[in-house]
Amino acid sequence: MTERTSESRQPEQGRSAREPADQEAAGGEDTGAAKPPEGGPRRGVSDALAENMTQGWADTERRDLAPLPQAEHTARRRAELSACFPGERLVVPAGRLKVRANDTFYPFRPSSDYVYLTGDQTEEAVLVLEPAEGGGHEATAYLLPRSDRGSGEFWLSARGELWDGRRNSLAENEQVLGLRCADVRTLAGALREAAGPVRLLRGHDSAVEEALRDKATAERDEEFRVFLSEMRRIKDDFEIADLRFACEATARGFEDVVRVLDKAEATSERYVEGTFFLRARVEGNNVGYASICAAGPHATTIHWVRNDGPVRSGDLLLIDAGVETRRLYTADITRTLPVSGRFTPLQRTVYDAVYEAQSAGIAAVRPGARYRDFHLAAQQVLAEHLVSWGLFGDMPVDKVLELGLQRRWTMHGTGHMLGLDVHDCAAARTEAYADGVLEPGMVLTVEPGLYFQVDDLTVPEEYRGIGVRIEDDILVTEDGNENLSAALPRRADEVENWMAALKG
Repeated sequence: MTERTSESRQPEQGRSAREPADQEAAGGEDTGAAKPPEGGPRRGVSDALAENMTQGWADTERRDLAPLPQAEHTARRRAELSACFPGERLVVPAGRLKVRANDTFYPFRPSSDYVYLTGDQTEEAVLVLEPAEGGGHEATAYLLPRSDRGSGEFWLSARGELWDGRRNSLAENEQVLGLRCADVRTLAGALREAAGPVRLLRGHDSAVEEALRDKATAERDEEFRVFLSEMRRIKDDFEIADLRFACEATARGFEDVVRVLDKAEATSERYVEGTFFLRARVEGNNVGYASICAAGPHATTIHWVRNDGPVRSGDLLLIDAGVETRRLYTADITRTLPVSGRFTPLQRTVYDAVYEAQSAGIAAVRPGARYRDFHLAAQQVLAEHLVSWGLFGDMPVDKVLELGLQRRWTMHGTGHMLGLDVHDCAAARTEAYADGVLEPGMVLTVEPGLYFQVDDLTVPEEYRGIGVRIEDDILVTEDGNENLSAALPRRADEVENWMAALKG
């Protein structure tokens, strides 16, 4: 990574290359956004250079930008939100950059609710729905504007565009987002002066929370957070199309992995992770969550994301990964693959049990069914297999399920909602989610598994170290369901044939 200019990084000042030339450029009043430096030349910057940097720049303003493909949907969502909170100011921040180390930052990922309501993905942005006199709300996206060339902010500020790249002007963003845009550096003062009830999505922008400290209440804000989460339960056509693409891209990522399993064997699980990540970056924005690339006994660790172990022929490789699209919707798919290309008899026995459980779970996904039904259906099948293998002595299946004893080896729930977050709608009320009823437009995962730990003395030795999970992304339709990830084979013989064809 190149450093910022030596003029703005003087050793005696103890300032990093990412810091502004003086404190005035460090941020706005409370937002932390870049602020044009005031006055004359900076320390370490000559008058001649300061003057030179103000001149000779072309006008790059774009005046014919097309709206985002989802702009019509985000407008409808804001209207729905407005109708449910009449007379209240609603504030939804995107969030801020987080420091990774010193003057470097983690890649920015905006809050999902902000993206859902705007389609925008820029840091430090804030959506405000201001109550209108005649009813309803006026929506404004508060954003960082272009850097000021005349003052030198664009090259002297820590957030200057010369360092971090061009961003849209406010006028450009109005074309793209389809809503009014304003300078985020004015927001803190406006929020302090505002009167009337306020609801804030907390946990994303401390400066906004500070500006509303005496206006927002924790109780109302929690109700707001829950409402926003529940809004996202039913996916519209745009969201379903993006999730469909995420699944298709993820399937191609799994194919990439199978083609390079020989290289993974020569290196480690890291090769599997890196191979899938390449597909995610090329076709999407990123991976939707930390990829699980678990070979051998690592497959028995539910969230194995270290991905630093060996990949050996004869073992199973459990890959739980998803491409996040450029609009931030993510797939979440798991396949358990024999590294050699062929299951051993015992591996196939365990795999077939999980396959049957997943098939029963998928069959239970339909409109009007209780959300928990697909989990119960899968657990029933897994318990039946565990009993048939003699792991509970003479105890019948019903008793095993009553006591939950199968959970020693099944561990987790059988699925969750999916969308902008891999665990979508997580703040929804229990009665609207886990105790709720499935409706058309919901998208959820079905992912049963069996995991026999290497040190588990309650199972025969040959089972120890085997972990199997199969996961697909299921859309609830008007008359049943659609498997959005059906492009990837599930049945054991289909998996073997698919792998053989890819290895060719």
